[in-house]
Amino acid sequence: MMARSITKYSQLAQVIYCQLEGSLVLVDGFKRLRAARTLKGITSLQARGLEVDEQAAKAAIFNLNRITSKPNELEESWIIYALVHDDGLQQIEVAQMLGRHKSWINRRLALIERLTDEAREVLRLGLLTPTQARHLTQLPRGNQNAAMQCATEHALTSRELSEAVRLLQSASTQEQTQFVLEKPREATRQSQDSYVHQWDPRLSSAGNRAAKRLGFLLDATTKMNHWLRLTGRSELQACDRPILVASFIKLQQESTFLTEATTDFIKELQLP
Repeated sequence: MMARSITKYSQLAQVIYCQLEGSLVLVDGFKRLRAARTLKGITSLQARGLEVDEQAAKAAIFNLNRITSKPNELEESWIIYALVHDDGLQQIEVAQMLGRHKSWINRRLALIERLTDEAREVLRLGLLTPTQARHLTQLPRGNQNAAMQCATEHALTSRELSEAVRLLQSASTQEQTQFVLEKPREATRQSQDSYVHQWDPRLSSAGNRAAKRLGFLLDATTKMNHWLRLTGRSELQACDRPILVASFIKLQQESTFLTEATTDFIKELQLP
């Protein structure tokens, strides 16, 4: 698109550069320069130089590109990170330089600052999206690389990685953490099920055993309730009834005891 524009209208805006340590550094006009290099007959571009130091050059990259097209979140974050960590500026100074609030600067800085070195490199290479990186920053640095490897191996979307991070945050044992990392989609699916039949990474070992029994019981109770109300009377033969009646009486008694015990147990669980 830029090449067609230059061919049709010629160059409409100057490219901006500055001189740092004896070298020319492009500040604004990256797309124009790239497009011009693909066109035959164009050997030069109109340019304007800025007399600025390295810090001001970084700020100029941010501000000038914001005029023509909004920089993406990752580009903004890297510029702010460089100003704070490479140039030693305070966040309030960067905020004044870029015309932004300090809280905005802090959010952009956190996207880079809270990541491990490995995650930063993967982000820099474009193998990790800013949204995925933001999810990783919710984890301690010691867990980020494992979560990032999990996202890569299982090709997790940003939403799926968000769910995996949520489960990792709530995991209380190494077994739970390992289950999420090895089977992130299965772990997410189980955590969202109404009836839990298998290992739930949110629960302790005892909690998982109780949840498994509860899941089977709820499933069986739902099916039995449906059968008794809709099909039981019509399906049974005369010979079945005297044999099964004792079992149904036992079921009725146990259901009464279970209801009483469950009512008391729920009250205990809901205590602060």
